[in-house]
Amino acid sequence: MLRVQGLHGGYGRIPILAGVSLAVEAGESVGILGHNGMGKTTLMRTLMGYLPATAGTVSFEGSDITKAPTADRARAGMGFVPQGREIFPNLSVMENLRMGMAAAREDRTVIDEVLTEFPRLQRLLDRRGGALSGGEQQLLALARCLCMRPKLLLLDEPTEGIQPSIIEEIVETLDRLRARRGLTLILVEQNLDFIAALSQRILTIQKGRITGSLAPEQFRDPELIAEFVGMA
Repeated sequence: MLRVQGLHGGYGRIPILAGVSLAVEAGESVGILGHNGMGKTTLMRTLMGYLPATAGTVSFEGSDITKAPTADRARAGMGFVPQGREIFPNLSVMENLRMGMAAAREDRTVIDEVLTEFPRLQRLLDRRGGALSGGEQQLLALARCLCMRPKLLLLDEPTEGIQPSIIEEIVETLDRLRARRGLTLILVEQNLDFIAALSQRILTIQKGRITGSLAPEQFRDPELIAEFVGMA
């Protein structure tokens, strides 16, 4: 579904990505793990088109999207839930969902479908986004993105600042969506339990390059856990 070859990028004259190459199959769930400052968020934002690639290629379902605008990538089936969630705090939950629906030119039925996956949001539809807890905001950000019917979902630090009960709910929801919809996932995460629970394989990134691949079972190794705990 997604193939990245020799990708370079960064912020203005500051290079961050130094030749990232990876491939993700349809229906696969892939984690990306690394210490802060290694290029995880930059990679996600470059894949989604918020940052330009300075070299290399990005292909989605066989089409070269390296220079495609973000809106075109979204219409092609790529969805992104950024770090910090970026919901509209002054809009209600329903209005936030309508923004996702409108961006994808979908009708109201898509909201009804999405809400069946997020029962916690059903009783909060009239509440302002800014009045929700951090976990509820994350669920809303996921639900709003799903209103665009993505085939590939990019998640950047989805458990940041969230209570454990909602982390478990997000794992269950994403597992269910993968099974029901064949949703493909790429997730950047520092919660080792979360990334191991959702990922079929986990890529490590260091200094803007993919440096290895881990199986979720390897996170039972105390030495590996010690390497990645406290990554800030």
